[in-house]
Amino acid sequence: MELPTCHTEEALRALREGNRRFAAGRAVHPHQDAARREEILPGQRPFAVILACSDSRVPPEIIFDQGLGDLFVVRTAGHVVDDVALGSIEYAVEHLGVPLVVVLGHTRCGAVTATLHGDEVSGHIAAIVQAILPAVQEARRLPGDPLSNAIDAHIRHVVAYLRATSPILAEREHTGTLRIVGARYNLENGEVEWM
Repeated sequence: MELPTCHTEEALRALREGNRRFAAGRAVHPHQDAARREEILPGQRPFAVILACSDSRVPPEIIFDQGLGDLFVVRTAGHVVDDVALGSIEYAVEHLGVPLVVVLGHTRCGAVTATLHGDEVSGHIAAIVQAILPAVQEARRLPGDPLSNAIDAHIRHVVAYLRATSPILAEREHTGTLRIVGARYNLENGEVEWM
């Protein structure tokens, strides 16, 4: 069975509606039964890529009230993008026809907090800090809460990086078959704020 395709605005609307249900405590948990498993056996047709932080408090399928086969999720600490993460996103867009990429940050992000405070890090964790550092430096020049500013700046930086680094994503966005957006999940109330 061929799964339906989705357009950018429909994809964004489905995420917004799903998050509203989740935040209100009225999640319907769609596409999580045996029939859905059978339906997606021939192949996947997710309607959105979610580039999210690895934080265990931010599971995209749950906070957007989606199910099996709905989302193509790429997760790294601080939603930092490396070549593997970018290649995964490009695969979903080019080969699966996904029309929407969401860069999802969240409140109280530990990776951004550690970078902001200049915490001592070891091993490969330093690569995460280095990737977040430009956003922290920008945020320090802004009025308001430094952590909130840094989280938002990092989301914007990652969106800009995707557009600037990937000809595949840039071309699809230019033709209107792809939309790349930033969003921030609020741990306190479960709501996603769209940027």
